[in-house]
Order: sequence, then structure tokens, then C-alpha cells
Amino acid sequence: MDTSQLLKGVLDLAVLAVLDRADGYGYEVLRGLRAAGLEEVGDASVYGTLRRLYNAGLLTSYVVPSDEGPHRKYYSLNEPGRQRLRETAKVWRAFAETMEGLVGAA
Repeated sequence: MDTSQLLKGVLDLAVLAVLDRADGYGYEVLRGLRAAGLEEVGDASVYGTLRRLYNAGLLTSYVVPSDEGPHRKYYSLNEPGRQRLRETAKVWRAFAETMEGLVGAA
């Protein structure tokens, strides 16, 4: 099954959840998503999601110098971001429970 459409619907939640564990720069967030099992998530999708969440006021950012190339822009959850994570996680759990009830016996 192609999960790209499913990913579009939950990428915000997934990115917020990764950043809830630790601050991270774009590629680090991407690696966290892939390590969690979302191997199909694309680079551009993650970077675009980070920008959108930042512009929505759900993330803060700071720059850290890197010895391996350009400086890295790290993102972290702020209080509005943590609130959105809690709200969205609650909605996700209810939705997942409903879907499991529908397809669990299939």
C-alpha cells in the first residue's frame, strides 16, 4: 500500500512528536522519522513541514555552528507547539481506535 497519502495527514504530528523528544535540525528530524518506521517520508516534505510549523508559531529555532559545513538551524517545541502536539495526539488516538474497530477483524 502506498502510504504517501497517509503521511500527508500525520506529518505535522510526527514532526512535533520527534521534536518533543529532543531539539533537532532538519536532517536530524528526518532521520528520527525514518528510524521510527516512516521510511517513505521525503526530505522536502519534512523541511516544508518544519518551515510551516515555525511560521505558525509552534516552533522556535536557533543556529548552532557546525565543524562539518554550514551552520545548522535547530528547531524546538514551544508551549503552543506542545499544546498542538497534545491536542493532535488525542485526535489521532481516537481516530486510530475507530479505524482499528473497523478493520481489526479484516
